[in-house]
Amino acid sequence: MNKLRRDVLKYLPLPLLCAPLIAIHAAATAASRQAQPPIKLALVESLSGPFANTGEAVFRNLLWATERVNARGGVQLPEGRRELAIVRYDSKGQNEEALSALRAAIDDGARIIMQGNSSATAAALLDAIDKHNSRDPARRVLYLNYSAVDPALTNERCSFWHFRFDAHADMRMAALMEVIKEDKAVHSAYLIGQDYSFGQAVLREARRQLALQRPDVRIVGDELHPVGRVKDFAPYAAKIQQSGAQAVITGNWGNDLMLLVKAAREAGYEGRFYTFYGNALGAPAALGEAGVGKVLAVADWLPNVPTPESRAFYQSFRQRFPRSQDDYVHMRMQLMIEALAQSLEKAESTDTVAVARAMEHAQVQLAGRSGAMRAADHQFQQSLVVGMMGKQGSPGVDFDVEGSGYGFKVVREIAAAKAEMPSMCRMKRY
Repeated sequence: MNKLRRDVLKYLPLPLLCAPLIAIHAAATAASRQAQPPIKLALVESLSGPFANTGEAVFRNLLWATERVNARGGVQLPEGRRELAIVRYDSKGQNEEALSALRAAIDDGARIIMQGNSSATAAALLDAIDKHNSRDPARRVLYLNYSAVDPALTNERCSFWHFRFDAHADMRMAALMEVIKEDKAVHSAYLIGQDYSFGQAVLREARRQLALQRPDVRIVGDELHPVGRVKDFAPYAAKIQQSGAQAVITGNWGNDLMLLVKAAREAGYEGRFYTFYGNALGAPAALGEAGVGKVLAVADWLPNVPTPESRAFYQSFRQRFPRSQDDYVHMRMQLMIEALAQSLEKAESTDTVAVARAMEHAQVQLAGRSGAMRAADHQFQQSLVVGMMGKQGSPGVDFDVEGSGYGFKVVREIAAAKAEMPSMCRMKRY
């Protein structure tokens, strides 16, 4: 019987002999690919302290974006499909804590670092990442920035390892000026901001652009205040009221914006607020009826962008996060994760240099919005919108913010080509 078996095997074709082994190998390879570990994305952000609400808002956006990528199977790489996984690191609103979080994230195996809610922290991280990547090439990391908008970060401080997905402060100010230059009711303006690199940049650019586009507007106030430490903005509101300014221009964000606008309302101020983040957490509710027709905000996108794609996108986010206090969605963060997924697949690798080279040419779109990375300075180029605060249900305000009953009607859209600004970046390339 054994001889017969040997004789039969002797005359079987080699493919048939190997078929069981090939099947076993294929099954093992498939199982191996399915078991690939996720790609870690380290979120370094304020998750406690006075700006914890902004950090949590970021996390919800990025979580939703990664869930969308993972729902379609994750990122396709040669070794198989890999999902994206966010690991949270609390900076507590302090640069030293952020640097400690960066070191912990690298030690934990993360090669993608995400941060944005402070340009001062962004600068500290960028410096540390540049040094780390030179010192430890085997563990190089990329830095994806979704909100830190100090123009220097993609100009004199630009880096091959840093990619910014928000419009920088000068771009945002230029968009606001498109509306201010036509607002003939404004004859004087009060400039106020947070006393760090970003706040200083906003006021500097406000002065420059007012001189160019509205030289008839007098600046009747120009001051900076400590970041995150002012609990009572009544003295600032009183000065704004006494100045007689028809408009306030501010880059304030987080509690510093919410408390400022609330104090101004209580002081009886009736002028307009031209803001970078007037649509942000807490601000519309704090302003209430007094903000209708008076508060303007510039953004990469607003929920009331009048397209079916935009409407469906916003409604989908609200289905995922139905609580009113969780209502703050950022289109740019969604596009950032899409750009990362695209770049990983084009690089066919998680190698930091390969992904960075692919990301330099990323072009992404979602829900009718699109953007492209500019390789020269790693500044994302996208259209911007300016919105005017209005009551929900009024023309152009289908959606409110955080259940406040107030939202933002789009009054101006600035095409990406017009929002683009020159750069003085001279980065070292790899």
